[in-house]
Amino acid sequence: MNKYVKYSLITIAVLVVGFGVYYGVDKFNSQGDHEHQAEVYTCSMHPEIIRDEPGNCPICGMTLIKKVTEGQPTESSSIDHLLRPTDSFVVGEFQTTTAKDTAISSEIKLPGIVAYDPNSSVNIAARISGRIEKMYVNYKYQKVNKGQRLFDLYSPELLTAQQNFIYLITNDAENASIIKASKQKLLLYGMTLNQINSLAAAKRTNPVITIYSPTNGIVQGTESMTTAAEGSMQNNTTTTTSLTLKEGDYIKQNEVVFKLVNTDKVWGVFNVMQGQSSLIKINQPIRFSSELEENDFIKAKVNFIETQFSATDKTNRIRVYLNNNNLKFPIGLRLQGIVATNPIQGIWVRKQALVSIGSKKVVFIKMENGFKVKEIKTGIEINDFVQVIEGLDVNEAIADNAQYLMDSESFIKTE
Repeated sequence: MNKYVKYSLITIAVLVVGFGVYYGVDKFNSQGDHEHQAEVYTCSMHPEIIRDEPGNCPICGMTLIKKVTEGQPTESSSIDHLLRPTDSFVVGEFQTTTAKDTAISSEIKLPGIVAYDPNSSVNIAARISGRIEKMYVNYKYQKVNKGQRLFDLYSPELLTAQQNFIYLITNDAENASIIKASKQKLLLYGMTLNQINSLAAAKRTNPVITIYSPTNGIVQGTESMTTAAEGSMQNNTTTTTSLTLKEGDYIKQNEVVFKLVNTDKVWGVFNVMQGQSSLIKINQPIRFSSELEENDFIKAKVNFIETQFSATDKTNRIRVYLNNNNLKFPIGLRLQGIVATNPIQGIWVRKQALVSIGSKKVVFIKMENGFKVKEIKTGIEINDFVQVIEGLDVNEAIADNAQYLMDSESFIKTE
């Protein structure tokens, strides 16, 4: 072989090998750079820190964690990522049903209780300053009748007013206008007409005046106990709590001595569960029975709906004003109310036909050879039915019992 040909072949071989080596190295470097760029490190507390190698966060000092930037799935509000069977599909034959476009009404059962009506309470205040000589009522929740003695009050001011009245009727009996004014003053101090007539007949002063109850009622407490009484007035364990006001205590003019709550007018207070509040309206008829006569129903109307929502038992409260003269319901008596709701037009499915996945609800749509999951939006619940607001048509067949199609191992992701 010619030596020039030999050298040419060697040169070509060297070039081919060199090109291959260069290409391979370049490809390798490209892949390596790609993989290297795909691995970055960040701080779990400060995600704005990005590094291309391990280390510590310059802000908090925590160890940086690896973050793969290539091939990561994007976040989505879709429920598809929760479903793990092939094609989000459940193969099988199950009983089906359809949604109903109709109007549904029902009767809502509301637990309730008999409570005081604060608007019918009466404050008994001292009309004159003085010292309590004797107490005839000593306990909270003690029943008081109209005209019953409450306490005796000694007052130096009352003694002076009585002396002036006796002097006028004795020495200036013809001055009717002044005598009338003096008599009116005694009435304002709390004396009754009988007491004033007895004073005029005996012409002897009595600085101790007896205060009588102006109405029937239950003693809720004294002025210093009002706040505590309002919070515990239905607590049967406090029925023998003594009043804070004692014999020998001084009271000031206009100071509330007793607070009487009237049991002739009471409230029926009923709890409405969350989701049913929109079904109750003012003046809506309600019938209820008590635990004393469960089959004896009383008809009334909803008089007030409280706007405050109770976070403790997740309920709203409604009130029914009751005339208790004939009912004679004791405070704290448990009631059971029933309200017939107005028909509500909508698309309805039975509760068992849907499944709750966290904050979402889904049904299983019948396909050719199985069922496919579909998200729906729901509204209120009435009896065993749920209102469908969006996501389901009345012509779509769905699984009658969605729980049969659930499988915690293959349907819902648990990791």
